This record gives sequence, C-alpha cells and structure tokens, in this order.
Amino acid sequence: MDRAPGLSVRLKLTISYAAFLMFAGVVLLGVMWVSLFYRIHPGLIVVVESRRALLREFGPTTVAVLAFLLVLGLAGGWILSGRMLAPLHRITEATRLATHGSLSHRVRLPGRWDEFRELADAFDTMLARLEAHDAEQRRFAANASHELRTPLAISQALLDVARHDPDRDNAELVDRLRAVNTRAIDLTEALLILSRADQGSFTRAPVDLSLLVDEAAETLLPLAEKRGVTLGTSGDIAPALGSQPLLLQLTTNLVHNAIVHNLSGPDPVSGAGAMVRVHTAVGPGTALLTVENTGDKLTPDLVAALTEPFQRGTERVHTDQAGVGLGLAIVRSITHAHDGTLTLTPRRDGGLRITVELPAAAQEKQEKQEK
Repeated sequence: MDRAPGLSVRLKLTISYAAFLMFAGVVLLGVMWVSLFYRIHPGLIVVVESRRALLREFGPTTVAVLAFLLVLGLAGGWILSGRMLAPLHRITEATRLATHGSLSHRVRLPGRWDEFRELADAFDTMLARLEAHDAEQRRFAANASHELRTPLAISQALLDVARHDPDRDNAELVDRLRAVNTRAIDLTEALLILSRADQGSFTRAPVDLSLLVDEAAETLLPLAEKRGVTLGTSGDIAPALGSQPLLLQLTTNLVHNAIVHNLSGPDPVSGAGAMVRVHTAVGPGTALLTVENTGDKLTPDLVAALTEPFQRGTERVHTDQAGVGLGLAIVRSITHAHDGTLTLTPRRDGGLRITVELPAAAQEKQEKQEK
C-alpha cells in the first residue's frame, strides 16, 4: 500500500519529549515569575525596585534557560527515542527477511519482559509456525507429485507394452489400466477433500456422529468381512456442529483405516481375531468419536507421523484397499477445520486408538443465544 511520506516515529517522539520539557520549563518559570511579581523576597541577591526591573534582570536568564531546555529536550529525546525504538528496528529487519523467504531468522530480543519483548516473542512464534507450515507444504507438494506421477508412469508403461505387443490380451490391459486410473482418481479426490477442509469453506449445521458411524459401518462392513475383521459400533447420540459430508468422510476414513491396517489373522498372543470398535459419546460441551483396532504394535514416534500426508503405519503396499496415504491427513484437516482435537494413542497390545473431539451443537447454539 502506497502512502505519502511523513515524519518518522523517532522524530515525533523527539519533538514530543522536547515539547513536554519546554512546557514543564515554561510552567515552572511562570510560577516563579508570578511568585516574584506579587512577593519580592528581601533575601534576593539582586535588588528589584519594580516589576519592569525584574523583567530586565531575569528576562535574559529565562530565555537562556528555555533555550537550554529546548536543546536538551531535542538531544535527549532523540537519544532516548532511539534506544526505545531499537527493538522495533530488529523486528522490522526480521520482517523484511521473512518477506524475502527467510523464515528461519528470529528476533530473539534480549532483556526482561515488556511490551517490545512480548511483540518480539509473538513474532518469533509466528515465524516458527510459518516455517513449519512451509516445510510441511513443500513435503506435501513433493509427495503429491510423486504419488500422482506413479499411476501416470504405470499407465504409460502399459500402453507402451501394448503398442509393441499387439498380440497381448487387451482385456487384461484394460483391467490394469482401469485399476491404475481408479487409484489416480481416488488420489485426486482425496487431495480435493484435503484442500476443501484446509480452506474451511463449508456450512456448519448440527450433525449426529452416531448416525455417521452407522452409515460408515454399513458401507465398510463387506470390506471388514472380506478381511476377517469384526466391526462393532456403540455409544450415544453425539450431536456435533459441522459439515455432514466432511464429518462423514472423517468417520469413513477412520473406520476404513482401522479395517485395512489390522491383523491379518488371529492374535498370536490372545488368539482373538482382528477387531475394530467405534464408539460415540458426549462430553462437557463436546461430541466424541473413538475408533480403535487391533494390529501391530506401534511406537509413539510412528504414531505421531501417521497424520502426515502419504504416511502409513505399515509398508507401502499398493493394493486395491491400501488407500492413497491421505486418510489420516484428511481426518486431521477436517478435525482442525471444525475447531476440534485429534488424539492418536498406541494400544498396549497392538493397534491404535483414535479419538476425535468436536464442539457440541447444543453448546454452540447456547453460545449464540447468549451473544
């Protein structure tokens, strides 16, 4: 934004200091003059016979004192304002570096807490978050490019083989191309959902999480039966405030992830089969959705990275049900877009427990009524 040039803050502060000092000097000298005008003290060194003589004797001294105060105010104000505004110069320099892409620079203003230190610390925190977000976006762009390039490269290879081998079975080629194309479409749709959730461009309305759980369980029950996973649902009515399509996507992703990343057979320790449990509940002003499953034992470091795009808890095997590596990343984005919290906890016997906590619809309505 273009602005007309004006006085610097330092010059304004200098003039303000000098003006205040001059005002204080004028008031002080004025009080002294009034006192001398109406009460001549006999102990004065200079004998004053009249008020005109008083002006003649003390006038030059008064002017000299005011001139000294003016110079002192300007010089002292310039020095003091410079010292006070020095932290702003450091913050401004850090801002300039940030605008040129240097997000690693920090102000790190020394000294005890004051308003400037608070501003500098807040600015450093903002830079740290921007740097982390920028690094995450760079990783995401690189991973997305790789994931999108893979099905395209496979399609190109299949077409090249078919062109050089006219006797090859076209039905098999079509089936493989269809599978590769389906995976590319799934990945593209997942990226669109992730972008929509990050933008927060959706209408909020009361949504019962228990109904979403029933719908997701009904949709994914054939997959659970195919993989030998017992799928169970329980809980109470849990009205949350948000987007019904996005929250359904969140629930479906969680249940699908719990089914796919599960035991491939009976538990070697307990003998129990693979299991997925989905539970809804209501907390103080919140709606809770919990999904837990059996599976391999996971370390806390691995669990912390599962919500990153294109991260999987097991090896990257591309099957028809392996997903595109964005399931939990989409869950995290949808949860944050709804002002909720996502908690991932490894189970002691293996597997994962995921809890989504969202603002309850009833509390939101009450807050609006109070406002």
